[in-house]
Amino acid sequence: MTASVHPNAQAGFATGTNESYNRVRPPYPVDCLSYVHSQVPRSTTLLKIVEIGAGTGIFTRALLSHPEWGTSIGTLRAIEPSDGMRDFWTKCVQDNRCTIVNGTFDDTGVEDGWADLIIIAQAFHWCLDYGKAFTEFARILNKDGAAVFVWNLADREAAGWVAQAQHCIEARGNGSPRFRLEVLRQAFSTPEYTSLFYAQEEKHWAHYGIATEQIVTDRLLSWSYITMLPPDEKVKVVEEIKVILERGDGKVWINKEQGTYQDPHTVRIMISRKK
Repeated sequence: MTASVHPNAQAGFATGTNESYNRVRPPYPVDCLSYVHSQVPRSTTLLKIVEIGAGTGIFTRALLSHPEWGTSIGTLRAIEPSDGMRDFWTKCVQDNRCTIVNGTFDDTGVEDGWADLIIIAQAFHWCLDYGKAFTEFARILNKDGAAVFVWNLADREAAGWVAQAQHCIEARGNGSPRFRLEVLRQAFSTPEYTSLFYAQEEKHWAHYGIATEQIVTDRLLSWSYITMLPPDEKVKVVEEIKVILERGDGKVWINKEQGTYQDPHTVRIMISRKK
């Protein structure tokens, strides 16, 4: 990775951390993908997409398997600064329309005006310089292009155990950026943004997956700053999570005998159209 990548991302998403990340992160709901597709300007040609911060390919694969997106994509160029994540993406994304290269929000290596669409899923809160990023986005988008920002977030307002588990992890954040709506909205008011893009369009909705103690624990341990903790501190994290989940404040069982319960999340989408 380069100096334009947050140091906690460099360390926390290094080689060896990515298999667990890919396995336990929550999937994106189909209606979220359908909504984004409905917002893309209609074209008689297949879409040219740049996906920045593509990670292990969770969102890439969701697009490719979606019935509307799967037939709309002409070329998808993924950008990812983590060597380990790029390697994992390459193993998991098997589609000759797709490639992945090293790059960052403000240095994609994509030609001027090439892209119909930029997609950034679960990543833009890591951006270190919003002005440079928006300038780069405007450079590589065509005149009718748009940038789409997606987050799939644990819904801490839906259940006490979710809020408590998130607090347990975030207390060890060590300065790592996290999704904070008010901070991101400030990014969309920078001079670079307002001169290059129309006001962002926002939408969010709730969805529920299936959780178990193992799934939730492994997911929380996959957070970048938790992967960097020394072993004894990770043991403490696991113990705290176990107490929270056993107490189960607000837990909604799906099948108590099998240990499954609702896993509440909120998808939040922001769309920025180029002026």
